[in-house]
Amino acid sequence: MASNHPASNTRSSTTGKRAANLTLSADILTAAKALNINISQVCDTHLREVVQREQERRWREDHADFITAYNATIDAEGLPLDEWRSF
Repeated sequence: MASNHPASNTRSSTTGKRAANLTLSADILTAAKALNINISQVCDTHLREVVQREQERRWREDHADFITAYNATIDAEGLPLDEWRSF
């Protein structure tokens, strides 16, 4: 039975794929096609890696003060429960 919900007729933006317009250098596009490279897959994979690196960079930047303070505490006081560590 078909659903009347508008979102049910489209793919999920978190798990599905959507078309996008890209502008690529003509020479590399021609070379990729000649080598039977899946351009969509390569772009998707590389963009996923770039997004992940940027998210990680921003997380480190957003939490830099906490990380610095935590490291200073560890330097001054040692690791929590360190006295019970058996290795």
